[in-house]
Amino acid sequence: MEIQEVQFIIDTEGRVSFEVSGVKGRRCLDITRDLELDLGGEVLSREETSEMYEEEAQEKLRRRITTQE
Repeated sequence: MEIQEVQFIIDTEGRVSFEVSGVKGRRCLDITRDLELDLGGEVLSREETSEMYEEEAQEKLRRRITTQE
């Protein structure tokens, strides 16, 4: 599994930018949306990387269901 990382950059004027890596597909938008809401600021620009256009890795989930009779 690839490492998922968010890098934050704060410039001298206090503006925050961040870059998401290791996340395929549009899931990065879900991650950044939450961060944008938490920071409470306005999004000035958004740059899409090639990772956004790659297929998301499908995580397999197994569930075991038991019943009692």
